[in-house]
Parts: sequence; structure tokens; C-alpha cells
Amino acid sequence: MGSKAVITLPSGQPSGQFVVSTAVEGDGATVGKGDWVTVNYTAKDWTTGKDVPSSYDAGAKPQLYQAGIGQLVPAFDQSVVGKKVGSRLLVVAPPSVAFGSNTTQQLGVGKDDTVVFALDIMQSVPQDSVLTGAMTQPPANQPQVKDNGKAAPTITIPANTQPPGDLQTSVLIKGDGKPVQAGQSLVLQYTGVLWSNGQQFDSSWSHGGAQVLQIGTGAVIPGWDKGLVGQPVGSRVELVIPPALGYGATAQNGIPANSTLVFVIDILEAV
Repeated sequence: MGSKAVITLPSGQPSGQFVVSTAVEGDGATVGKGDWVTVNYTAKDWTTGKDVPSSYDAGAKPQLYQAGIGQLVPAFDQSVVGKKVGSRLLVVAPPSVAFGSNTTQQLGVGKDDTVVFALDIMQSVPQDSVLTGAMTQPPANQPQVKDNGKAAPTITIPANTQPPGDLQTSVLIKGDGKPVQAGQSLVLQYTGVLWSNGQQFDSSWSHGGAQVLQIGTGAVIPGWDKGLVGQPVGSRVELVIPPALGYGATAQNGIPANSTLVFVIDILEAV
């Protein structure tokens, strides 16, 4: 578990059955449908006997996806639901649940090939996950935050106070994980309100719970890239983002032009 597997194929041809068995059982949480699960994998083409590119190969990355909702091929999607974090699964995937017609030349897997996977379940984050613990409030001239448990926090804008002209970052809960690196995908709970009137314009809770966003690559607004890179995983962070680091003079859905934005963000995982 946690390193590249050695997969030895038996003699004979595969049966065509979809097989999932637990080679090593972990002692972590049980993966539920809709959880954000991180897996590493080793793979071998049973039909040809050749190795298939693995997440343990140099330069490769783990897979991060929502379990059991059809985001990936069934070999990944269905296999992990009901299994424990820390487990290594042996998956025999006939074409219908492996790659089938979705194969690519880069993988070297034919559309009629059976693929054998060793799946290592590294982490699982339910969509309703939130950070807990003692919370430190920002300075009095910054928005204050009320924790609402498994619901969006309440963010209160200070009265009769002009918004700051530069990015303000306040760590409300200090995590003990590794610092976020540019290029990572983050599993986040977040809520955003307007400084001008405190109106909420977006929240992960409005999208079903925790969401995944890539950080430090320009995939999100600059205020997020600048404010989240370097923060330890497990942190709750308040960002007050001036227009120049938000959407600037361009109005968005529910966000007027030249708006100062306030976000409270829980960094649940980084992959």
C-alpha cells in the first residue's frame, strides 16, 4: 500500500467478469458515494501482458474524483465505494468497465482488453466535511465569521468601514498539514459575500458540498491563488479580495463590477 504494486498475471485468458477484492484492508473511514476520493494505482493489460501507465510513474499524479457518480470508468468509480481508506484493492476490469472504446494510444490498451488494477485508496473526503476546532476571529476592521457547523458560515461585514485596497488574509483555523503548492487540486468548502452589502453570491454548499479547484495556475481568481498557496492543509482562511485581484471591472453573475469580495475557505485536502 502506497508504493507501486507488482501484478503477476495467471496463465489463461480472463473470464470477462468484473472482480473487486480487497488485497490489504485499511483502517480508515469507509468511502461513501459522492466522497472526494484520492487513489494511486498500478495497472497491467491482461490481454497483452503489458504494463499500463501508473500513477506511481515519474511525473504522474494520483486520481482525485467523486466516488460512485460516474466521473471515471467503473473500475475506478464503483470499486472504491464501501471500501476503507488505506486499502489496496485488486480490480479485474473487462472492457465494459475499464476503458473500452475510450482507450487512447498513449495508454496502449485495446478496446477489447481486460485491465488489472491495484488501487490504493489514499484519502476520502465526504461532501459535507468541514473543519472544526477553536476559531480565531480576524481583526475588528475585517469581516467577522460565525461557524454554522455543516452549513455555510455567516460572514458579517464591519459597519461604516471602507474595504481595504489590497489582499487581506486571516487564518481562522491553523491546519497542521503540508503547505498548499501551486498546481495542486484542492478539496474546499467555501462561501463568498460582497463587502458592499454582505450578500452571499456563491457557496460550495449551494453546489452540494465540497468542491475541487486547481490553485496557483490561473484557474481561479488571482486573490485565491495569492491567498491560498502556502497555507497548510486543514486551515480555514478568510480572504478579503480587492477588485484588481477578483473580477475587476467585469460584472459576474450576482457580482457587480469593481466589487470587493470576501471568502471563507476550508482547505480540506490538497492533491
